Amino acid sequence: MTAVTLQDVGLAVKRLQWQHHRSANTHLSAIGLSLAQWDVLRHLHAQPDASLHALAVLTFQTDQSMGTLAGRMIDRGLIERVAAPGRAVRHRLTEEGERLRLEGAEVVDRVMKHTLGALTPDELTTLHRLLLKADPGGIV
Repeated sequence: MTAVTLQDVGLAVKRLQWQHHRSANTHLSAIGLSLAQWDVLRHLHAQPDASLHALAVLTFQTDQSMGTLAGRMIDRGLIERVAAPGRAVRHRLTEEGERLRLEGAEVVDRVMKHTLGALTPDELTTLHRLLLKADPGGIV
């Protein structure tokens, strides 16, 4: 058997991520969310009063695309802008945003269970530890 290469592992990670994103987007659309929207809701729950820039970084978006997405989510009543000291603007979940965050979390858990659910708890812990070890905090 041939040794597994770094590219083999990278492709396997990318393929699994692509499957998760595709399936999550499909299933989240049934509750009126995209994966990007649910991700914003998830991060705002974990970090209330996050700035637009912080949300962009957390959700792997540019500031401009996060601004556009936030505007649409505000229009839908999922998040709200909150005044902060100085000229800063922060964001918070609305009741509807929190409701959809919880509903979306169940959807995403079902998607992940379809693939990662095949692993034992010890394997999941090992995979998580190895993925964190492999992420040096930035690619050169």
